Amino acid sequence: MTSPPHRLLQALDRFNAVHPWDHNAHYHRWILRQLPRRFGSALDVGSGAGDLARLLSTRADAVHGVDSDPAITARARALTPGPTAASFTVADALTDLPAGPRDVITCVATIHHLPFADALDTFRRHLAPGGTLVVVGLYRPRTATDHLLGAAAVLPNAVIGWLKNRGRPAAAPPTSMTARTRPADMPFSDITAAAHTVLPGARLRRRLFWRYTLVWRRP
Repeated sequence: MTSPPHRLLQALDRFNAVHPWDHNAHYHRWILRQLPRRFGSALDVGSGAGDLARLLSTRADAVHGVDSDPAITARARALTPGPTAASFTVADALTDLPAGPRDVITCVATIHHLPFADALDTFRRHLAPGGTLVVVGLYRPRTATDHLLGAAAVLPNAVIGWLKNRGRPAAAPPTSMTARTRPADMPFSDITAAAHTVLPGARLRRRLFWRYTLVWRRP
């Protein structure tokens, strides 16, 4: 017989499927709080439908969003009114980034698709002295702490999904969640060790909703 906790998790999974919300966008305002009130140029890697790039454009003189998916990049352009500080290009995050340096680089739910250390090194090289890198990423749960934090997020996830959908089933997935995704394969401990090797002084922290954050300011 299925145990009550397991049945509860299955019920919550079904509820969340009917009332989805964007876990990545949840951290957009937090990202802004890590940045100066005003800065010159920003690069958003894995920009998707452009939600974060448009938000960054309220602070920046110029924001360039890059994504490897032509369809989602076209959608970002269509959703971005002109004239605006935000522009979007189809590009590979490791080999085709626009020339820098940039005052701000952001990367949300994208770096687990890339060779981790190589991606951080690329971001570091494109960041201006004194610039800020902010990453919101996914990790593979491995430790008891990881699993406890994941369990603690289940109920708030359902509540937020209910509130954001105003109690009604969602008609379509959020626009910034339409790109292809795959599970993360690096545990948080390996992410931390690799990040500190490439970016000495980087601050990493596990977060709710199966995410971690990384903040690094280039000397």
